[in-house]
Amino acid sequence: MAIVIKIGANNMNTTNNYFKNKNTNMKKLFSLLIVAFLSASLLAQTKWNADPMHSRLTFSVIHMGISDVEGLFNKFTASAAATQADFSDAVFELSVEVPSINTQVEMRDNHLRSADFFEVEKYPSMDFKSTSIVWVSKNRYKLTGNLTLRGITKQVTMDLWYRGTNVDAKTNKSTAGFQLTGVIKRSDFYVGPKFPAPMLSDEVKIKADGEFISEG
Repeated sequence: MAIVIKIGANNMNTTNNYFKNKNTNMKKLFSLLIVAFLSASLLAQTKWNADPMHSRLTFSVIHMGISDVEGLFNKFTASAAATQADFSDAVFELSVEVPSINTQVEMRDNHLRSADFFEVEKYPSMDFKSTSIVWVSKNRYKLTGNLTLRGITKQVTMDLWYRGTNVDAKTNKSTAGFQLTGVIKRSDFYVGPKFPAPMLSDEVKIKADGEFISEG
């Protein structure tokens, strides 16, 4: 004897609707979880800004192979954003007003601002944004990012030392200290091509010290 099972159209529709609703609900739940995760990440991130009164950006080159000539940039802004207390996931940004270059010799500074070197009328800013930070040892990192100078962008890697955080008694705000050191080649950015080594060293030593104040 054959047994015939009939499945009505209503039952099929009910089953289809069940799976459709289930899929829709799962998609909504997944979307909500993504939004919640991103929101939590953004809320946990802290922004820090360099205190211009306690920050300094300097450089040095070797002149004629026998002496160091040092200089600095008087005007720049820098910031950091991190979710970790040790800044192990920090992203740093720097913007420098190149015309503010200062080597304490006016004639030399004017020459450095000219087309022979920085050509500041055409390229008034130097910008850096980090793309990765790699732990080396306690509070020591390798900071890699893109440096743009004279319209040329190159990847550079610097040594970063996180020197600690304390609370400023006057402002009652958290303040973190950093030191950045490294070497770049001016030839990579077409700075001073008429003055090759040993007249001026191609390698330029960079040293930056800064106190960064938390926005939080």
